[in-house]
Amino acid sequence: MRRRTIAAVAAAATLALVATGCSATGTADSQSGSGGSLVYATGEPDHLTPGRQTVAFTQTMSLFAPLTETDAKGDLHDVAAKSVESSDNTTWTITLRDGWTFQNGEAVTPESYVKAWNHTAYGPNAWENSGELAAIVGYEDLNPTSGTPKTKEMSGLKVTGKDTFTVTLDHADSQFPLQLSQAQTAFYPMPEAAYADLKAYDAKPIGNGPYEMEGAWKADQPFTVTAWKDYRGTKAKTKDITFKSYADQNTAYTDVLAGNADVLFLPTDKMTSAAADFGDRLHSFDAPGIDYLGFPLWDDRYSNPDVRRAISMSINRGQVNKAIYGGLYEPATALTPPGMSGTQEGICGDACEFSPSKAKALLAKAGGFDGTITLVYPGGNGLDSLYQAYANQIRQNLGVDTEAKATTDWASYYSELTDKKIEGPHFGHWGALYASQQNTLRALFTSAGGCAPCTGYYQSDEVDSLLAKADSAGSQDEANEYYAQTQKAVLEDFPVVPTFFDKYSYVVSDKIASLPAVDGSPVVPAITVK
Repeated sequence: MRRRTIAAVAAAATLALVATGCSATGTADSQSGSGGSLVYATGEPDHLTPGRQTVAFTQTMSLFAPLTETDAKGDLHDVAAKSVESSDNTTWTITLRDGWTFQNGEAVTPESYVKAWNHTAYGPNAWENSGELAAIVGYEDLNPTSGTPKTKEMSGLKVTGKDTFTVTLDHADSQFPLQLSQAQTAFYPMPEAAYADLKAYDAKPIGNGPYEMEGAWKADQPFTVTAWKDYRGTKAKTKDITFKSYADQNTAYTDVLAGNADVLFLPTDKMTSAAADFGDRLHSFDAPGIDYLGFPLWDDRYSNPDVRRAISMSINRGQVNKAIYGGLYEPATALTPPGMSGTQEGICGDACEFSPSKAKALLAKAGGFDGTITLVYPGGNGLDSLYQAYANQIRQNLGVDTEAKATTDWASYYSELTDKKIEGPHFGHWGALYASQQNTLRALFTSAGGCAPCTGYYQSDEVDSLLAKADSAGSQDEANEYYAQTQKAVLEDFPVVPTFFDKYSYVVSDKIASLPAVDGSPVVPAITVK
């Protein structure tokens, strides 16, 4: 949860979500990596094993192919899967494509998935992406509240044929095929060879994707991946990609400007200067992320929804966007980004529109505000200017003393949230790992969603019921109807202030000919060089 909330706003380049390629046909293309090489500037990986990595999305997703993926239009396609089907949204049958192998020649089988998922989910292994598998029946058996698990296998996973396996969930979930796509890396397979030496595998993974490792990754050193000639999906356009990590993203920015690196996720503090520095080599893509202000809902001063609406209406998002983000972001008018299927832009209504006069009147109607509004954000993440801007606007437009206060770091910020010691409206960001409203609405507005501390421990039986109905929906259109009702119910309570729909922005060198993107991030195998 910490990884996703801090992602884009903190400008951690490797946290941008990167798709692994275009829709696969299941047959090999004639050419692989026909065009040159490039240097991709990133942060330092933590791991390269899919079930473990939490920041190395770009690198890991170049090495592995997902079961499904979304395209630039948001449509879902099968990749390593031939089909993902269910009659009840609870038990899903996954059929794999014929002829797929890992890069060591080992066949990709149903067992490759089942064993990898069980290993990732097994509590004593403490693999970081275990939670992505939590809805599978038997996950709790591998993660008991106390003691050692009595089994190493989830009962909800069954191999049913040479190319099929079933996944039984603990509740109906119409969005499960979307969860198997792209950045949910816990759903990737691993070859049998991985388990002989998992530490060595972490430095040189054997994947089933468009690129393979040229050598082992060493800490703080660049490493190169090469287009894999036997990949069964859509072939990579560029032959070699060198991932070069930077401790300072501003140094990376200078390197791209000088042509020493070729692709970089734009640091926040360079957003106002990037257009002048790079011109048409600045690319900004709609992303599955949203920024917001959360509230300590247990604090009586913020318990009235009209107080929260007044704060929202006192913020001039357009002005902040221009001053802080160089006009690259988009003021939020809903609780989910517009690129997500079914999002109704404008559903927030007047509460998300700048109106100082209405804001003052609403605050007065709610009984005014006693004391100082303290905006809290994690220090050391480049957010100072943003929160000073918010504080200045709220102070000027509501006539209430307002200050911006940074915590020491992310850990201290999160501790204040979980311990209910946060002093006032606070930083919030959610970057979805799959392009469904479900991910954002469930994460932020349900008690079991993983981000309850970030939204004041907000809980609503009506919201829970509507999301359950969306999970059981027979079609995406039906699910979207329930998501719209969910947004209306949440906005009636107004537990957060939606501020911006994210845009993931990248700068590139003169060497890059094209930078296709899906869900806000470059499709790495589809990048072409001159």
